[in-house]
Amino acid sequence: MIKHLSGEYETVEYENKRLFLLHDNYDNEAYPIHWHNAVEILMPLENSYIVNSLDKEYVIPVHDVLIIPPAELHSMPAVKGHRLILQCDNSVLADVPAFEPVMRGLTTPMLIDKSLDKGLHNLAKKTMLNIYELNSRKSELADVKIYIALINLLVAVREYKIEQAKISLDCDDGKIDEYSEKFGLVMKYIDSNYMYDISLEQLANVAGYSKYHFSRIFKQYNSMSYLQYINARRTKAAELLLLEPDLSITEVAMRSGFKSITTFNRIFKEIKHCTPTDFKKLYSEH
Repeated sequence: MIKHLSGEYETVEYENKRLFLLHDNYDNEAYPIHWHNAVEILMPLENSYIVNSLDKEYVIPVHDVLIIPPAELHSMPAVKGHRLILQCDNSVLADVPAFEPVMRGLTTPMLIDKSLDKGLHNLAKKTMLNIYELNSRKSELADVKIYIALINLLVAVREYKIEQAKISLDCDDGKIDEYSEKFGLVMKYIDSNYMYDISLEQLANVAGYSKYHFSRIFKQYNSMSYLQYINARRTKAAELLLLEPDLSITEVAMRSGFKSITTFNRIFKEIKHCTPTDFKKLYSEH
């Protein structure tokens, strides 16, 4: 199934300018540790399947669904059976500002089973089966319907996580809406200023909260700390700059808001699982 693997990076080759690739997979072979920029969604149709991500093993029963976020290292042992593996071009989702809250929820792999939430599980199952059927059609609107189905599922996942945050924060809909509005302003501020020093005090002032309250609530609401969010935004900016052949690694680091090469290398590798230099070489080869 993996056609193009360079080190641990898989280049997903979308056919005929499509924005997704659906594998109707019967392979009984092991796939080595790899990562890619695609969102990957798996659902077994016959026999359970296994995915290893970092130190965690996900055993996926038939009709349960695993969502793997972009840039997540994972591998699969050889398992007999039949499963659907959907890979979706993340650039479409990541580059549309309206989808930013949805993508924010994709931070770690998520196994959707009945014990998690019956409604979400039913939607995930129906979505994958619907995409499976649509993928076989010749209709000019089939691809559009597939993308709409995928987005509806990812929106539902984000709504589920917001509900969990509401429970964790012990607040009502009005308070969650307030946090959504305040943190939306904070993220716009980070998007405009990631290349500069950003302090906790600055972000707390944008939100109108105390530093302690902001730091605690931001992490509970977004499933990551404000520092993790800033580093992720800087890394995203660095990815684009690394594609510029005339820019040095040092210049990319400075333009992205990193104050030292050591910090840049460490954080970039934590998020992308390769060094900035390796990333630059990788893309110059494709």
